[in-house]
Amino acid sequence: MIFDKLINYLKLDKQEFSFQFNSHPNYPSALAFSDTLNFMGVKNDAYELDKEYWDELPEEFIAIVDNSFSLVKKSGASYSVYSEKAKTLNKEELHQKSTDFVLLFEKSENAESKVAFNFTPLLYVVFAIITVYSFFTQNLYEAFFNVLSLAGVYISMEIFNQKFGATSTVIGSICGDTSAKQVTNSCDKIIKQDKTSILGLKFSDFSLIYFAGLAILGLFLPATAYIVKGFTLVSILAIGYSLYIQAFVEKAFCRVCLLIISILIGQLILSIFFFQNTPLSIGMLLLTVVLWILVFSAVLYFSNILSQKESLQKSNAKNLRFKRNYELFKSQLLENEKIEFQDTETFSLGNEDAKLRLSIVSNPYCGFCKDGHKIMEGLLEKYPDDISVQIRFNYSPERADEKYTKLLSAFKHIYDHKSQKEFLKSVEDWFETRDENKIVSLSGSSAPEDLTSFVEMTKDNNSSGLNFTPIFILNGHQFPDKYDRDDIWFFVDELMEDEDFQQENVQELKNSLS
Repeated sequence: MIFDKLINYLKLDKQEFSFQFNSHPNYPSALAFSDTLNFMGVKNDAYELDKEYWDELPEEFIAIVDNSFSLVKKSGASYSVYSEKAKTLNKEELHQKSTDFVLLFEKSENAESKVAFNFTPLLYVVFAIITVYSFFTQNLYEAFFNVLSLAGVYISMEIFNQKFGATSTVIGSICGDTSAKQVTNSCDKIIKQDKTSILGLKFSDFSLIYFAGLAILGLFLPATAYIVKGFTLVSILAIGYSLYIQAFVEKAFCRVCLLIISILIGQLILSIFFFQNTPLSIGMLLLTVVLWILVFSAVLYFSNILSQKESLQKSNAKNLRFKRNYELFKSQLLENEKIEFQDTETFSLGNEDAKLRLSIVSNPYCGFCKDGHKIMEGLLEKYPDDISVQIRFNYSPERADEKYTKLLSAFKHIYDHKSQKEFLKSVEDWFETRDENKIVSLSGSSAPEDLTSFVEMTKDNNSSGLNFTPIFILNGHQFPDKYDRDDIWFFVDELMEDEDFQQENVQELKNSLS
C-alpha cells in the first residue's frame, strides 16, 4: 500500500511507518494501520460508520478511499483526499469510493519529533550555489550546460531513491497516474524491470554517476571542454540503448527516460557546437579519472548500503510480524510459572480493581531500571483506569546503606501522604538526578519510616527467584525473556481485552482479599 501524501501530511517518518506497518502481525488490515499510527504518536479511534453520519465527522479524518488509507479534509462542499496522491472529490464521489471505515485521530506533540532529517533543502542550496557560480563565472552556454547536468542529477536521484521503495512526486507527475487497469505505468515498467547489472548497479544508476560527474567537470569549463565533449559523444550509445529497450523490448515509452534523453541531446548539441577545443593536459585527465572513480564508488557504496538495509528491513518485518503475534506472546508469557505475591498493596498505583496488573521488580540504584520505570509510567499515563501497577523495590536492611534507607523512607512518606502523581514524579526525579537529598526534600520529612513491608516484599521476590532487576510481572507471569520490555506496547491492548487472561487476575484479587 502506498499513502505518501497521508504520511507526509501527518509529518511522520515514512520509512519507520512502513517498517512498523509491514511488521504488524495483522498487516495490511485496518487494525495494523491504527496500531502503527498509535505507535508513531498519532492517537486514533476506528469506527464502522454509515455514510449518513459522515456529515457529523470532524474536518479531518482517515478513511479507506479507492482501497487505500487516505486522509480526508473537508473543504466547503468538496473533500481533499491525501493518499498516494492528492485529489479532490465531491461528497457523492467520496461516499461511492469509500468503505464505512473511519478513523478519527489526534496528533500528539511527539509525533513530529520522529520525522527523519530531510536532505532535500540542502541539495537545493548546493544546486543554487552551482547555478549562481556558473552564470557569474562562465559563458551562457557553459552555464546552461551545468543547469542541464543538475537537472539530470536531480531526476537520476529520484529514480535512484525509487529503487529502494521511495516514491517521487516529480517522477509521478512526469509519468502520470497508474490507470485502474494497470498495475504499473510505463516508467515503472522500464525503470523497475531494468535487467542491467554491473557490480549491482542498474542502467539508471549510471545516469546518476554520469550527471554527477559532468556537474563537477562543468564547473571547470572551458578547461575541461575536451573531456566533457568526449563524454557527451559517448552518451549517444546510452541514448540508443535506452530507445531500443523502450521501443523493441518493453514496447512502452517512459516519459522520464525520454526527459533524460532530451537532457543528454541538449548537452551533446551544446558541447559540439559551442564548446571550444582546449588542449588536453595529463593533469586534467588524471583528475577526471579520479573524479569518476570517486563518484562511481560513492554511488556503488550507497546502493549496496541501501540494498542491505532494504533486505534487512524486509527480513526484520517478517520476523517481527511473527514475533508480535499476540497468541505467540501469550503462550510464551504463560509458559512461566505463575507467581503469587503476598504483598500486592505496597507502592500500588493505578486502578486497584483493574484486571491487568503489572509488577516491576526494581532497585533505585539499578542503571537499567530507569527505562523499565519509564515504560511503567507511560502505561499508567495511557491506561490510568485499565491497569494496576506495583513497584517492588528490593530492600534488605543488612545490606542497605544509610542513603538507601533514607531514600526508601522518603519514597514511602511521599506515597503515604501525597498523590500518586507526586509519588511517580519523585521516582522519575530520582532516576534523572540520583540525588537522595532532593527526594528527601520533596517528601518534606527526614524521619525514618517503617520499612518492614519492603523487607517482606524482598523476601517474597527472592523466594520467587526474582533476584535481578528490572523484571516485569504481568498478572503473576514473568515477562518472556525472548521479548524486549518495550514490546509490551504491542500487546497491552489485547491483554486488556483477553478475558481468559484477565480472569486469572480477578481470581488472584479474590484470593488476596479472602
